Amino acid sequence: MDSTPVFSKERQTPFTSGQLPIVTHAVGIAEELVSNHYKMSASQWLRPKYDVKTLAELEPAEIVDGPFAQIIRYQGQPKSASLTSSSYDFYKICLQDHAILSALRQNPDLQLLPFVLYIITHELIHIVRFSKFLQGFDASADERLAEEQRVHARTHDILLGLKLTGLPDVLYFYRDWRRVYEQIDYHP
Repeated sequence: MDSTPVFSKERQTPFTSGQLPIVTHAVGIAEELVSNHYKMSASQWLRPKYDVKTLAELEPAEIVDGPFAQIIRYQGQPKSASLTSSSYDFYKICLQDHAILSALRQNPDLQLLPFVLYIITHELIHIVRFSKFLQGFDASADERLAEEQRVHARTHDILLGLKLTGLPDVLYFYRDWRRVYEQIDYHP
């Protein structure tokens, strides 16, 4: 019997119609920053290998309680392909609107745009690292923790020089992830 909790969308608070353009803007900024950092053109990097979805677009099994986002890996295949040799990994970044909005309510210094920018940048770095085989998707718990710390450090490095109102507060919010990171081997 599967004990994985599944949460009903009706019990969760989704982004409002006024917040969705801010989230979309954060996704665009994050894509540009991550592709520039890894020196990847838009055509060569991740399209169509990932998508970002908000609560309203998630399946019940993709809704979790706790994290701000999760990445789910699916097997993709072009519609015209009949052989499995043309299949590829497709990643879905599942934003957990309810968790993000709860954190914003609990931390009045945080603003939606810089907070979602950090979250999306972080998740895109994971996807780049999976795609470049710098980290396995199915890692052990210890490896996942070390990878989280590496990715938080890289996210900080990418966002540090960006001039965006509220971003220093977000970087401060994630400060503990960077402190632990200093004890771990660094991989770009």
